[in-house]
Formats: sequence, structure tokens, C-alpha cells
Amino acid sequence: MGSLQNYRDLEIDWSMTPWDAVTLYLEWGNNSWHANHQPVRSKADFSNYFVVYTWDKTPRAILVRRNSEEARELAELELPEDLGRKFLDSVGHLKGVYPPDKEVRTWLEEQMRPQQ
Repeated sequence: MGSLQNYRDLEIDWSMTPWDAVTLYLEWGNNSWHANHQPVRSKADFSNYFVVYTWDKTPRAILVRRNSEEARELAELELPEDLGRKFLDSVGHLKGVYPPDKEVRTWLEEQMRPQQ
């Protein structure tokens, strides 16, 4: 998938977690239950956010664009070895889909900056 630099102008919702996205965008969960996000009003409402996918040997950061109809993966990157190991340690090496922690977010923001 594409480089994160291709998405540097995209508005990223850094507070969106995978479980918040499911709650917010599924028909039965269309509410602002934590009051962190506005309720979804139409198919035109969407969020761009990152998740960390740990089902494979190497954790991957995935940029997701979600609306009430679909979740589309825009880009993905394997985490660097040290960062991936730290992240896996922080989640007890459990398989799953997680929001990026502070270190992963910092790394993702660096990946989105234009290269000099």
C-alpha cells in the first residue's frame, strides 16, 4: 500500500480507537457514548485513524478510513523491530487490533512528514 507521505494532508482522528469506531459507525451504535465524537448523521461522515494490527508475527500500523458502510485500509507499515517489540510487550503479546500508543503515534507522524 501507499506511503504515509501520500496522506500527510489527511485529517487524522488520533483519539479514535478501533472499538470507538465500531460503536460509532455501526448502525446500532450510532451514538456519542463518550461524548468524544459527534454522532454519525450520514454516509458522508467518516473518520481517518490508525490501528496497530498484532495478528501477524510483525505488528503493522494501518491507516483506516471508516464510514457507516465500510472500513477501508488506505496504507500499512510494519513497525520497526524495537518499536514493535515494545508495543507487543505493552499489550501482553496478545493478538488483536489496538490504537497506537504514544511512541507509535510519534513514529507515524514522522512517517507522514515530507522527506527532506
